[in-house]
Amino acid sequence: MTDENKHKIESLVSELLTQLGEDPNREGLLKTPQRVAKSWDFLSKGYKQDIESIINDAIFYEDYDEMVTIRDIDFFSLCEHHLLPFFGKAHVAYIPNGKVVGLSKIPRIVEMFGRRLQLQERMTQNIAETLNSVLEPKGVAVVLEGQHMCMQMRGVEKQNSFATTSFMTGLFREDARTRKEFLDIISMRK
Repeated sequence: MTDENKHKIESLVSELLTQLGEDPNREGLLKTPQRVAKSWDFLSKGYKQDIESIINDAIFYEDYDEMVTIRDIDFFSLCEHHLLPFFGKAHVAYIPNGKVVGLSKIPRIVEMFGRRLQLQERMTQNIAETLNSVLEPKGVAVVLEGQHMCMQMRGVEKQNSFATTSFMTGLFREDARTRKEFLDIISMRK
């Protein structure tokens, strides 16, 4: 974030506090504009990331064609409609077609898309399509389970609600047994 952007966000936060009826000059709020600007810089860092730097040449040619699954990847994002958090678990799988990716790259891809203003549905699709594009696998499956503060803190105020979204390509979409294997794997609990 440039200094100019940082100062603009600080001014907007100060104005927001004033419009809410607060005094941005009271002790507890004196540094709030700076803290919020710093926080937003972190929460939106996904806009400054790209897939090439995340993958960082960690694609390997490998004669492996069984499912690779990483489940229970924590994610945090912000709802683009209310600017409130949503968070949960991502479950990602792919079936290699001659290429595998370093395992740590999958959570990093989830993180990149999470650190943007999002819809859970779009984030699910973005993750799947990115892996599909980078690896050209036999299939990709992504399931996100999220809790949305815009539903829990306001609006319908349903604190125990979860949203589940999925996006599948290739064998996961075409073959019921492959899809079931993935869904069985992600439903296993320790």
